[in-house]
Amino acid sequence: MSAPITVTAENFRSTVIDSDKPVLVDFWAEWCGPCKKLSPVLDEVAAELGDEAIVAKVNVDEQRQLGAMFQIMSIPTVLLFVNGEKVADIVGVNPKSKYVATVREHA
Repeated sequence: MSAPITVTAENFRSTVIDSDKPVLVDFWAEWCGPCKKLSPVLDEVAAELGDEAIVAKVNVDEQRQLGAMFQIMSIPTVLLFVNGEKVADIVGVNPKSKYVATVREHA
């Protein structure tokens, strides 16, 4: 079983850009109610995808430069990276099936 990992500016390149697997990156904040609703959904996504993909989390309050770099305007926003390129974005809280399908569609 895989669990979401925390990403910072220091490890973003090695964890997301240089990954040989698709990476779902959740941009969230502690004070964000919808973000708190999404967190257990992404835990389930990580468990279901296992070794197929990586689920990562970026706290936009602590990692402002990453939020700015990807022009995150509302949270939660989940970006999918494949081979270091952003290939999809999902804004808001969605069912687990949407995240899993998005990864498998681009993998």
